[in-house]
Amino acid sequence: MSLTMTHYLLLILGFLGSMATYTLVHRAFTPASTDEADVAKIAKSEKSLETAFSALNPKGSFVERLDLWLLKTLKIGKSIENLHMMMGKPDKPTPLDILHQKELLSSAFGALFGLLTGNILFGIFGLVVGFILPDSLFKKQVEVRQAAILRNFPTFVDLAALTIESGLDYLSAFERIVKNAKTKTELEIEIDKTLTEVRLGYSRRDALERMALRTGLQEIRSFVGLIIQSDELGTSLVELLRNYAADMRFRRLNKAEKLAAQASTKMLIPLFVFIFPTVFIMMLSPMIKSLLKGGLGF
Repeated sequence: MSLTMTHYLLLILGFLGSMATYTLVHRAFTPASTDEADVAKIAKSEKSLETAFSALNPKGSFVERLDLWLLKTLKIGKSIENLHMMMGKPDKPTPLDILHQKELLSSAFGALFGLLTGNILFGIFGLVVGFILPDSLFKKQVEVRQAAILRNFPTFVDLAALTIESGLDYLSAFERIVKNAKTKTELEIEIDKTLTEVRLGYSRRDALERMALRTGLQEIRSFVGLIIQSDELGTSLVELLRNYAADMRFRRLNKAEKLAAQASTKMLIPLFVFIFPTVFIMMLSPMIKSLLKGGLGF
């Protein structure tokens, strides 16, 4: 009985120690970012994100108390809200689901590492790894979403310039483009959210800035900056958008050329690991076989 109690006590101490280690590492290596702070402020004003954690009962179940303790101790509520917003605010997973997935993976990795090695230190390491691992998976989803937005963005800017030149203001032009889109991509969905926010009473500037924060892309920030600058200074938005679309295509072409130049270097690794050994085996195996049988025969 005493050994069992000691084992559970060590597991609890290991979990607490891993959380403390994660907190120290997270605070030491995470730079301060004004954009994340702005996103967190917006997240607090969003009802869905506010109720995601405020619905937790401090005197409720063990899981709810654990959720609140982790949010308060590690101060990860803002980062989870930011991550959920950058994912496009999907219905699943919610910010609370993200936290629960981190907890489940942390417990599973901690138990797996501890049982396989029989060492409490490896169990603590598993707890930390399991708690951090979901972040990389969700950030990958954010990157995929951002790539999907950028894929259609130059075409959208060109269409916006043409529509504005025909006599519409930019919001009406955006609405026309979204309405005529056969299939709504991530970009059209974000534009539609911005138009909805303007209808709900947000100012045009606030709605555009919120779109830039939701996407987390520098290209969208620059696009929003051009529109705000045109509104404030009264400059021609059509020429600004055309020049911006041409600049984006030029930068995309340069990026493609750089990737093409790097392809030959990256091919060296699979060549040396997979191709060359196979070729050498095919060339030398007859000679080795002849040697093993008593000579080369010449």
